[in-house]
Amino acid sequence: MIRVRNLSKNFGRIRAVDDASFDVAAGEILGFLGPNGAGKTTTMRVLTGYIGADSGSVAIDGRELAEDRGAARAKIGYLPENNPLYEEMTVSEYLDFVGRVRGMTGDALRERIGVNLGLYGLEEVATRDIGELSKGYRQRVGLAQAALHDPPILILDEPTSGLDPNQIVEIRNLIREIGKTKTVILSTHNLSEVEATCSRIVIIHKGRIVADEKTEALDLEGRESTVHVVIRGQGDLRAALGGLPGVTGLNETEGENGSRGFALRCGHDADPREALFDLAVQRGWKIIEMHRESPKLEDVFAQLTRT
Repeated sequence: MIRVRNLSKNFGRIRAVDDASFDVAAGEILGFLGPNGAGKTTTMRVLTGYIGADSGSVAIDGRELAEDRGAARAKIGYLPENNPLYEEMTVSEYLDFVGRVRGMTGDALRERIGVNLGLYGLEEVATRDIGELSKGYRQRVGLAQAALHDPPILILDEPTSGLDPNQIVEIRNLIREIGKTKTVILSTHNLSEVEATCSRIVIIHKGRIVADEKTEALDLEGRESTVHVVIRGQGDLRAALGGLPGVTGLNETEGENGSRGFALRCGHDADPREALFDLAVQRGWKIIEMHRESPKLEDVFAQLTRT
């Protein structure tokens, strides 16, 4: 559905996007992650045709963006980070205006407005001025305008920015519903949002793609896990635990009532819990608590964007 190859974009001496390549399949919800200033928004603006690239190519549904920008853009609905709304218009007036700008008229436009008012939960506020609505409803209006012409692709830049927790859940649910019938690129730095909605993740850092994985693979593949253990016992616990198979390092954590806590960093696929239990029996230690913590997306993100 979307093919990006060797995309680069400069702003003066700043290289905002640096030789980026990735694909987005039809029906996929892709999380496009990166810290502030990583190149996310610039990439989104290039994909939607709002700005041109300095080099590389973008193809939308098999059609090169540079060759036919209008046809490619017709297949995309775009919700930018700063939701462009006319607050003095009612919701229905605004959708009618957007539709006419896109060349939609008559019964076809009225039908699409009705569909989107229902789909995005806006029927009750259709006659209210946009300026009177909550941030959550304004984001719904933004989604409705992006999808008004029924494009097969939606590109959403920070769609839950500034929303309260209940509103975030509502927009996430809407994105999951949208993803059942459309291809979605969700650009964000909200990692819990990506885990809740996306099937695949691309991470950009300093303009370069540093990861491109299925969500579950990025969480686990090649990453360290941690075994947390609280022990009451005698001897050099640190040295004994550090020598367990698969343990690559450890930190001592807080214990209580004479116990000592440790966080054991373990290599990929390593799980020293059984060996630790055998060692505790051998040394006469009492294990107060023990659990294994798989790597989190936050940990992986931090590792990939630290420098």
